[in-house]
Amino acid sequence: MMRLTPAIVLSIVMSSTMVIPSYFAFVRAESGNTVTNVSQLGASLNAGNVSLQNKTVEYYPHSQGYLVYPVPSNDTVSKKLPAVVMIHEWWGLNKNIKDMANLLARQGFVVLAADLYNGQVANTTQRAMELVQEVRNNQSSSTNNLQSAVKYLSSLPNVDSSKIVSLGWCFGGGQSLQLALNSKEHPLAATILYYGTPLVTDKSSLSKIKWPLLGIFGNKDQSIPLDEINQFRTSLNQSGVTNEVLIYDGVGHAFANPSGDNYAPKETEDAWEKTLSFLKKYVVGS
Repeated sequence: MMRLTPAIVLSIVMSSTMVIPSYFAFVRAESGNTVTNVSQLGASLNAGNVSLQNKTVEYYPHSQGYLVYPVPSNDTVSKKLPAVVMIHEWWGLNKNIKDMANLLARQGFVVLAADLYNGQVANTTQRAMELVQEVRNNQSSSTNNLQSAVKYLSSLPNVDSSKIVSLGWCFGGGQSLQLALNSKEHPLAATILYYGTPLVTDKSSLSKIKWPLLGIFGNKDQSIPLDEINQFRTSLNQSGVTNEVLIYDGVGHAFANPSGDNYAPKETEDAWEKTLSFLKKYVVGS
């Protein structure tokens, strides 16, 4: 019997007006338990003891995001920093995402962890599916939400508005791509998606992206077939989009989620190092 991952289950749910409870038992790639990557990734990358300032901000009606950035020194108080719109997995804006925002902020970024669930955080797979379905049923509102996150960051005095990036995992990776496809008025500096679903492979759609893109996947991901990932890369290349598409061997969906059954620490660490290298190459150093 084929083992169903969250994205496969979600596609079944999306094709029907019913949510079938029996499918919830098959969800294994992601877990609702809050476990984070921060201790391991921070130690491996020498994140250091950078002081951070954080606060909750309302950047869109009924949506409060988590804003975090390094506290400037006397020498850097006037320096403008690159910024990231970070987009949560299907659980919502939980501790794991906030901790990842802190980790990235220690690398010199202003990070706004957006909230597409109006303050709700799922603790069960059933609730996560319901929240995802609400977003997918009103994608225009979710896109507006993320566009507002970009505008909010652009308005901050410590942000270089020409260096704003989107980054997301799984559901959030798909939303990161959706933002890229709808950012003509406020172009991004880069787009990053970890095994984003749904994955858009249409060449004419992807041609809207005018900045570098990093895609990170596993070749055992049952929700995103390898042929689809390769088509995604081919379409990006044919559209002239600068891209790095990384496919890790032997890992499945949500391999970078430390609370799930598919967690692969070695690949996660390597993917995060490559994420930071990508940002330094195309955003920080541009």
